Amino acid sequence: MSPEMFGSLVVFAAVMSGTPGPNNMMLLASGVNFGLQRTIPHMLGISFGLMLLLLAIGFGLHELLLRWPLIFTAMKYAGGLYLLCLAWMIANSGPLGDDVADGNGQPNRRPMRFIEAAAFQWINPKAWVMGVGAMATYTSESAYTLTVIIVALVFAVVCGPATGTWTAFGVVLKRFLQDPRANRVFNVTMALALVASLWPLAREWL
Repeated sequence: MSPEMFGSLVVFAAVMSGTPGPNNMMLLASGVNFGLQRTIPHMLGISFGLMLLLLAIGFGLHELLLRWPLIFTAMKYAGGLYLLCLAWMIANSGPLGDDVADGNGQPNRRPMRFIEAAAFQWINPKAWVMGVGAMATYTSESAYTLTVIIVALVFAVVCGPATGTWTAFGVVLKRFLQDPRANRVFNVTMALALVASLWPLAREWL
């Protein structure tokens, strides 16, 4: 991979990882509701899951699923339904501080775990778009295995600052959302943003 191609890949990964999408909307909400430290497993799970997805796409998963379109369709719809469930949970999150404990001493709410965030990438519509586009554009037939690994690693590394930025933005917003009404408006807005991210999939349903 030439230096020019590598630079282009880094820019592509930064733009795709940093622009609004399901991951970043959830990280923003998690930063507000749980803070930076408790959101770190969520952030790391995104990077790890995205890297594994890209490797799988690069080594033939996408072509394999296209041969069995029912499986691919089921994965897309499962991702859409899961996003709707996440949107519902975010919209119905209680005021800041309600996650301390319930009557049994157990947390009422919790951020997404590492394994959950990693697994979500496999049904995340934006992750699939990024993965297919990156592998089609930045891999080389003459060094295919190496370039697939490079693309996956670049996305995993670049994804870190992007996820951290969205989470940190949520932490900053938390200062202005101590009012339960403001926090409620924010959570509902984030839920609607998640639902809006399903528009490409919804067009297939209509």
